[in-house]
Amino acid sequence: MKPRRVVITGIGAITPLGNSVEEYWNNLEKGVSGAAPITKFDASKFKTQFACEVKGFDAKEYIDRKELRKMDLVSQYGVAVAKQAIDDSNLDLESVDRNRFGVIWGSGIGGLKSFQDEVTTFANGDGTPRFNPFFIPKMIPDLIPGHISMTWGLKGPNFTTVSACASATNAMVDAFNYIRFGISDLFVTGGSEAAVCEAGIGGFNALRALSTRNDSPSSASRPFDATRDGFVLGEGAGAFIFEEYEHAKARGAKIYAEVIGGGMTADAYHMTAPHPEGEGSSRVMAEAIKDAGITPEDVDYINVHGTSTPLGDIGEVNAIKKVFGESAYNVSISSTKSMTGHLLGAAGAVEALACLMSIERGVIPPTINFETPDENLDSKLDCTFNEAKKRDVNIALSNTFGFGGHNFSVIFKKVTD
Repeated sequence: MKPRRVVITGIGAITPLGNSVEEYWNNLEKGVSGAAPITKFDASKFKTQFACEVKGFDAKEYIDRKELRKMDLVSQYGVAVAKQAIDDSNLDLESVDRNRFGVIWGSGIGGLKSFQDEVTTFANGDGTPRFNPFFIPKMIPDLIPGHISMTWGLKGPNFTTVSACASATNAMVDAFNYIRFGISDLFVTGGSEAAVCEAGIGGFNALRALSTRNDSPSSASRPFDATRDGFVLGEGAGAFIFEEYEHAKARGAKIYAEVIGGGMTADAYHMTAPHPEGEGSSRVMAEAIKDAGITPEDVDYINVHGTSTPLGDIGEVNAIKKVFGESAYNVSISSTKSMTGHLLGAAGAVEALACLMSIERGVIPPTINFETPDENLDSKLDCTFNEAKKRDVNIALSNTFGFGGHNFSVIFKKVTD
């Protein structure tokens, strides 16, 4: 069977930079930071007292009040962006074969706040096991696509990918493969995360993974800068409608881009640290490029994983140089985590969305907060520091890497036929 083409026909976003695609993109283009002091809890005793929180989100705009009490915030974000993407796609759900319309979703942690609250309440009690009957469903990440499928009656393949910070890209690559090899025709795919809580901040602080630049939150996420000291925790979600090309064409759908390749590798090296030579990350980009049937010279933009950690940033750009050779100096690179923070399992979704918008708008979003050059960073690379720039983008590649050595890359192309 000849692989079928897969295109994107609907998008949605709830991010620290805005609760719609347009608001998110406009702030990315302007180089706005989403980081600020934490408002969700008293963080005064924590080493890190700031995060990239979603602002002004009202779940009741998307979800019935009775259903809300069954959902952790991570599911609320997921259902909300799924609604945005489905509405944007202009799909007539009454005429679609919903047995071939599935949901593959990414979340690295799931309902952490629900888990924290229930266990804390029990620990502070008299030992009597009084637990919310929705405790387990709110906590487990597979209920995110479960809620999405139940809301719209989508009866195709339905599951959650959990590969730490690579979860959403994992979900997208899976959805891409399920459509191109004929298993399904449509998917809601993407990812959500809602880990800005005591357990999230405290846990990552214990790993020494977070920036502690409490005096200047907006400048704390600084990929590639010599003074970077860790990532900034973010939250939110991104969603896409992946659709078989002929199916989309037959209904006259707007097409944002085509998904043309995906790569999956493992570092097999360390629980949290990336391979020092970027071995897994270079292989995953090479695999994605081969899968897409293109050459490195064809890629115009790379949205890097770029978390603002001392080891990860340099390892990734060295991997790019290894794969791209001299063409590494012609490709535009940026880390939008400098603005959104790190959305963990949802990172790949909002960063893939940045790739789509760069293709549609002809703009490379910046890597902000770059002040002090790192002697280990090749200064000839185009890292789009501090200001967005205009550039025609035909092909864009998005990287996401996760604790446990999970590496995923996905490639998008402008549709011209």
